[in-house]
Amino acid sequence: MINKLASKEREPVDFETVWKKARIANPKSGYTNSIDIIEDGAIGISEGKIEWLGSTDNLPSARMGHHTVVHDCNGSLLTPGLIDCHTHLVFGGDRSSEFQLRLEGKTYEEIARSGGGIISTMDATRSTSSKELEEKTCQRAFALIRQGVTTIEVKSGYGMDVAHEMRLLEVIDKISHKLPVRVMRTLLGLHALPPEYGQNRDLFVTEVCEELLPNAVSRNLVDMVDAFCESIAFTTEECSRFFKKAKDLGVPIRLHADQLSDTGGATLAAGFAALSADHLEYISEEGVIAMAQAATVAVLLPGAFYYLKEEQVPPIPLFRKHGVPFALATDANPGSSPVFSILSAMNMGCLHFGLTPEEAFVGVTKNAACALGLDDQIGTLQVGKLADFAIWDLEHPRELAYWIGLNPCKEVVVGGKRITLTIPESF
Repeated sequence: MINKLASKEREPVDFETVWKKARIANPKSGYTNSIDIIEDGAIGISEGKIEWLGSTDNLPSARMGHHTVVHDCNGSLLTPGLIDCHTHLVFGGDRSSEFQLRLEGKTYEEIARSGGGIISTMDATRSTSSKELEEKTCQRAFALIRQGVTTIEVKSGYGMDVAHEMRLLEVIDKISHKLPVRVMRTLLGLHALPPEYGQNRDLFVTEVCEELLPNAVSRNLVDMVDAFCESIAFTTEECSRFFKKAKDLGVPIRLHADQLSDTGGATLAAGFAALSADHLEYISEEGVIAMAQAATVAVLLPGAFYYLKEEQVPPIPLFRKHGVPFALATDANPGSSPVFSILSAMNMGCLHFGLTPEEAFVGVTKNAACALGLDDQIGTLQVGKLADFAIWDLEHPRELAYWIGLNPCKEVVVGGKRITLTIPESF
């Protein structure tokens, strides 16, 4: 994607804040998973954006005003804020009983077809008050924020009728104004068929397309849409109906695709120029090529692979071969990926999918920003972009994917301001 900020010249202004003496690790531009490191770097910030980036020794003294606040990082690692670009944080209940069933040999599909899975979370979510959903979602979000996450995508999808989905979108919108980080609101309109519709799939899809989505857009509650294209969920034809409506309304598209079988979901997503196709364990090379041509990001979700004890991994060599950028995310949800650690997702991506630590780092920064359509604002440290970054008690960004059970995040900065890493009592 084109960086809209690259061609804009910015008038020099005094820095409001400066962060200096940091080891700055930054993804390189273009299709690459390489990293630039400034050993003794500094960032100058004004009005929430990066005004200057370079060596501490080269800080322009003329832009250090009387009110400039200087922070000494004392050699700590400084990276772009991490981005969790695929989560299902709003839900009620848990599915630990299904975890036990899978350990006893039941498959995800068997549990889903017997009334468990997404439907069981739907029941629990519908019976949970909006206030409790809001409180629980904020707690889950702060688990991510404490690990350097500055942007979180949050999906609806467990309401599964017009009224309940609108309620979940309202919850997401409310927390987006309360959390100290950026929240991207996703309408997961086609997740599973609610039991009350029986086998009347057409009626459900029609209500989602003609009532739910237009209402959500008219009330400014949605930044993008998503669907689950799979043998146990929705067909490519049904998802296509939903996406055509989204396209007509000008809403960006994403898709859960080819997780359990090759349904052609990735090709469908590419056909709609989707921001991303996610999961992709069973994607064909044809689907990979289509994604490359459409500049659709592959979002890898190793937490679900790990918890479901899957054996087929996404074809990482094909993504590399055809130049498909791949992001990483937690897929945080109560059933297939109860993972609320972006650092653990990075570790799993390396150990289970064969990513390099550099690829994992780029996957939760630059490429994750592309998956949300925000690559002109976040994902890399660049003059003109938002001053979102994290400071770590680490030597090198590869350590982000290395440690388990250790949180080395020291500080999180969003829009140039330090944020609290604990939930305020006012929440």
